[in-house]
Amino acid sequence: MVASGDVMESRIGQMCIERGLKMTGQRRVIARVLSEAEDHPDVEELYRRAVSLDARISVATVYRTVRLLEEKGILERRDFGGGRARYEATEDGDHYHLIDVDTGKVVEFEDAEHTALMHRIAARMGFDLVSHRLELFGRRKPTPPEEKPARAARAASKDGSRR
Repeated sequence: MVASGDVMESRIGQMCIERGLKMTGQRRVIARVLSEAEDHPDVEELYRRAVSLDARISVATVYRTVRLLEEKGILERRDFGGGRARYEATEDGDHYHLIDVDTGKVVEFEDAEHTALMHRIAARMGFDLVSHRLELFGRRKPTPPEEKPARAARAASKDGSRR
């Protein structure tokens, strides 16, 4: 949280102020919810979290606020499948997303090798890279069953040979 006047502004609230947005009480709540989110919530989830803090917030207010924050370059819309746009702050730096296609869970990761590769590819093609994103979609591999200790396996084969 960042001090702004008498009010402690959230990280996203501070970005709003820096871009000249008027910070109403409801915008402050929505900015706080977005700043505290460790996932990539969609508008319905933002609404659920915001209304738990301020029952006067309507879903329409959340939609309008998200659209405004996106227009001002504060939020980025992400499409991870599932039919709902999800959001994150634009300032989150170079990171990438691995989306579990079965659960919809999003895992963020950083990879300096990928970043360097994207810059080399752009340079090779005569461009200066200004932005990039990577979204991988996958399915978690099943955990292999634990291997039996060799002694238990030998005992089992001895038991089977006596029958």
